[in-house]
Amino acid sequence: MTDPILRFRRWFAQATRARAALPEAMALATADRRGTPTVRYVLLKEVTAAGFVFFTDARSKKGCDLAARPRAALAFYWDALGRQVRVEGRIVAVAAAEADAYWETRPRESRLAASVSLQSRPMPDHAWLLARWRRLRHVTGRGPIPRPSTWVGYRLVPDAIEFWSRRPYRLHFRERFERRQGRWRRTVLQP
Repeated sequence: MTDPILRFRRWFAQATRARAALPEAMALATADRRGTPTVRYVLLKEVTAAGFVFFTDARSKKGCDLAARPRAALAFYWDALGRQVRVEGRIVAVAAAEADAYWETRPRESRLAASVSLQSRPMPDHAWLLARWRRLRHVTGRGPIPRPSTWVGYRLVPDAIEFWSRRPYRLHFRERFERRQGRWRRTVLQP
């Protein structure tokens, strides 16, 4: 298969059918202004020919890193299938309308949590956060919870996608696709 996005979608569907634990969990690696790397897990919300989409608070550590250096890497690992996918590319913000649409699909309690959390900032204790959450839940009642302007979506537009398949004797199979002049070029790599 010469289209790595289609291959990724096929592998993702297979991981989902195999009941892999959280198949949408992906490690997101970023770097701050000084180039110091950091990695954490986020959830994939969409993948299309345009790229891989996730959402977070722009004020978070990852949001600040992406503002300073709009390039990132992703890694997926599905042990049940013996497969890994790595993705590298540039980051672009999704449109506000796309963020709004996804916001509305989230459970109400999760929207409340995202609204009260100053993600990655220190707090006195967990009770402080719960009190803020309960207060907002009380104030909003059953009314709407608008998306905070700082809660945004990002799309990683891939320059490279690498597929890894576990094989016996650690003779794993690796393929790397790199986008050059709008076309994907495939290279087979040694394990």
